[in-house]
Amino acid sequence: MSAESTAFPLADYPRTASGSAFDRIAEDYDQIFTDSLIGRAQRDSVWKVLTKTFREHDHVLELNCGTGEDAIFLAGKGISVFACDASRQMIARAEQRLRHISSQLPAVFCELPIERLRELQPKTQFDGAFSNFSGLNCVADLSEVASSLSHLVKRDGRLVLCFSTRFCLIEILHYLVLGQWRKAFRRCKGHTRVTLDDVQFTVYYPTIRQIRRSFAPYFSLYSYTGVGVAVPPSYLERWARRHPDVFRFLRRLEGLVARLPILRSTGDHVLLCFERVSG
Repeated sequence: MSAESTAFPLADYPRTASGSAFDRIAEDYDQIFTDSLIGRAQRDSVWKVLTKTFREHDHVLELNCGTGEDAIFLAGKGISVFACDASRQMIARAEQRLRHISSQLPAVFCELPIERLRELQPKTQFDGAFSNFSGLNCVADLSEVASSLSHLVKRDGRLVLCFSTRFCLIEILHYLVLGQWRKAFRRCKGHTRVTLDDVQFTVYYPTIRQIRRSFAPYFSLYSYTGVGVAVPPSYLERWARRHPDVFRFLRRLEGLVARLPILRSTGDHVLLCFERVSG
């Protein structure tokens, strides 16, 4: 897939609130999350699914790519990735990382707000698409995303989408112990206002049923698994570092409980796999 056929001038896109917020933390994002114990543990769970879903020589679209960790990982396995993000600084960091590792890897990065996804016009359709770690939780209308992806992903192509859940058991218990009731149940109403480095934007917490309905009739949900069911959310990184033995146990436990029907929707995230169908 030609990069020239899909790249856009950066100035063409107005800044989104979430894009501006992540611009401000782009420089420290890898230290805060990507390279953290919790971030690595949760990402490893996602990578296991990605490497089972996509194969060498596939052409894959990534939404909300951040600093390019997932795109570079897949590119290293011979999978061509066209990676987009609303944050200009995140894209700049991703391109810098790619140059540092290898400019020969089949990955291209582009500033593209997900709200403008329909304007993407590749020469051929993608074999699949993915979005990791809650980028789609910043989108109010998921049905519009599904419609756009239906034009970009070929028949029988796959989607792998990682959302923050509406009901995170560890988060609820953590904040209840601290007596912070409002924080304990902040996800449960379905949306909340978030302030990130003085920039406010809305984060949505759709249920699995709502997500499935939003992506129909173009995509059919065929499996989902929890991410961060036993491993805690990333804001508990200090705790994880203070208790390495407990954290190692939780990582092992994660592999046992993340797919259990009762527990898989109660983690920090849920990873949903869809197949492109008619519609």
